[in-house]
Amino acid sequence: MLCSRGLGGLRARAAPLRPGRAGLGGLGAGIRARGVSTSWSPVGAAFNVKPQGRRLDLFGERRGLFGVPELSSPEGFRIAQENALRKTDLLVERARCTPPGPQTVLIFDELSDSLCRVADLADFVKIAHPEPAFREAAEEACRSIGTVVEKLNTNVELYQSLQKLLADEKLMDSLDPETRRVAELFMFDFEISGIHLDKEKRKRAVDLNVKILDLSSTFLMGTNFPTKIEKHLLPAHIHHNFVFTGDHVIIDGLHAEAPDALVREAAYKIFLYPNADQLKCLEELLSSRDLLAKLVGYSTYSHRALQGTIAKNPETVMEFLEKLSDKLSERTIKDFEMIRGMKMKLNPQNSELMPWDPPYYSGVIRAERYNIEPSLYCPFFSLGACMEGLNILFNKLLGISLYAEQPAKGEVWCEDVRKLAVVHESEGLLGYVYCDFFQRADKPHQDCHFTIRGGRLKEDGDYQLPVVVLMLNLPHSSRNLPTLLTPGMMENLFHEMGHAMHSMLGRTRYQHVTGTRCPTDFAEVPSILMEYFANDYRVVNQFARHYQTGQSLPKNMVSRLCESKKVCAAADMQLQVFYATLDQIYHGKHPLRKSTTDILKETQEKFYGLPYVPNTAWQLRFSHLVGYGAKYYSYLMSRAVASMVWKECFLQDPFNRAAGERYRREMLAHGGGKEPMLMVQGMLQKCPSIDDFVSALVSDLDLDFETFLMDSE
Repeated sequence: MLCSRGLGGLRARAAPLRPGRAGLGGLGAGIRARGVSTSWSPVGAAFNVKPQGRRLDLFGERRGLFGVPELSSPEGFRIAQENALRKTDLLVERARCTPPGPQTVLIFDELSDSLCRVADLADFVKIAHPEPAFREAAEEACRSIGTVVEKLNTNVELYQSLQKLLADEKLMDSLDPETRRVAELFMFDFEISGIHLDKEKRKRAVDLNVKILDLSSTFLMGTNFPTKIEKHLLPAHIHHNFVFTGDHVIIDGLHAEAPDALVREAAYKIFLYPNADQLKCLEELLSSRDLLAKLVGYSTYSHRALQGTIAKNPETVMEFLEKLSDKLSERTIKDFEMIRGMKMKLNPQNSELMPWDPPYYSGVIRAERYNIEPSLYCPFFSLGACMEGLNILFNKLLGISLYAEQPAKGEVWCEDVRKLAVVHESEGLLGYVYCDFFQRADKPHQDCHFTIRGGRLKEDGDYQLPVVVLMLNLPHSSRNLPTLLTPGMMENLFHEMGHAMHSMLGRTRYQHVTGTRCPTDFAEVPSILMEYFANDYRVVNQFARHYQTGQSLPKNMVSRLCESKKVCAAADMQLQVFYATLDQIYHGKHPLRKSTTDILKETQEKFYGLPYVPNTAWQLRFSHLVGYGAKYYSYLMSRAVASMVWKECFLQDPFNRAAGERYRREMLAHGGGKEPMLMVQGMLQKCPSIDDFVSALVSDLDLDFETFLMDSE
């Protein structure tokens, strides 16, 4: 998963991503030499031992977070933002006075970089730092930078300096494709803020942008807010499944894996019971998005959101979703029959299949059929072994090695954070990955990739090295036991490292399009592709060793694991189609022809098949409507592209260096600096159709005969 925060006219390209560029001068210290460092150590061993702690250093200089000198204390955020704002004023003046040309784009990119490298770093610190003082200072920095950005978004002179460039056809034709694209992206982002409108409409656009930010924040909080009911309303024998406070029961989720059907039913009906304030908030959010889209020249919010994506427009998205739904329908019906059969077997008195049933019963079927108890696999997936597996894979595919490096004093926010140097065999140091992998109090429970600083070519000819954070929630090691991963945790690690490699290798001239800063339906391709590697026995066999005996993970266990993932996979994919379709309808033509709940009911029955439960409103818990508004389909489309790349380029040999180099050259290297479909075409050597995407997804549901053949050798 990628995280993000938009910056209006200077915003990141893809809403759900966290574009990054941090630094403030300090990050560059000590990384100019691109050769080998004597402080690097092998990655596998570094992750299977507890950190040594900082060497006793009473007199050494405290470097500050990420090596930024100002950030050795919370007060440093104020200094950092003041420095950034001074630089911003100078750059705005330069942009105003510079004749239109490639220099205009460079100034805009540097302006964006100087603001975002404070705001993006602060965005990470405000949710991840264990100390409240740091979190609060970071929050304040985000607010301050946001205010400045709002002012820049309404700076007509700044806008006109870019407009002069885009209006000069001869000049635009003389620019290289990447510079031309970045100029157009800046203009597109500017116009979202309504700066091209007259004064009155511009004010309306600014007001709507502010309102949408506030509504988004309120809605997001509401999606996770627990429901409280009086305990006498629940049968006494299921009370122990829930948390109590006085005479009330707190329902904080769907309890989808609970074996007791009544627990699942109660949690579903109570957690999804409509909340009037949340419903009003959603309706206002959708309506405000529609008004803003129309104000800046689009027929719907979806048309605006899909500019520059692989899909390009909502008509293509709906064609993709409808064709996929048609292809899945027979398989989904069979999946539901299988789930219903298991429910009848375990619960004969009530065998009607309800929306709270599939996660639990498909898990039962999976366990019964394949015996994939995680505890059987964990001993083979120590964190050190998995990191060494990634190292082996990247080395064979891309000539890249991962090395552990001891962070300086004050550089990391928690002593168990590891720092990795990413090093190419001939190009040297490419960047740094900070691994915040372990559970701790108040840490968000999500696996995420954050770009702290994006790469860009600096004026002095040096390349600004990218810096990212990978955040997971793994158990700590103990004295006798290294951190052991379940198969799901191992796959998530590979997924997030796919994002990190995109950041390291998306070496663009401009930070506005660096690494993962690309359209949403392309951004998940590198991470999902890594899941295919994580599920291939030839890759797993390189590193999966029992932490005590050194025994390799048997082939048949990998086969069982891979095949188990296909149990009820059509029904799971159909559920994603339903969510994506709902998202498109909500962001389509307004006013909506029915209430959001009536649209949910209708869409669920058409695109999923299980009955709508009266007095529930699942859409009020649909948190992705904020970050992925009109773009929820992106995960399915990214998976389709990743599937095609895997089958065409890596299935025959997952370590093929020529294919790896082509993957870097055609897909990773451009970040968002090239149209996504052109990158896909370059990799696949053809232009895939919607039917190709659908076929790729559906064929992944078939039994993998190659796995069985390998298993029977």
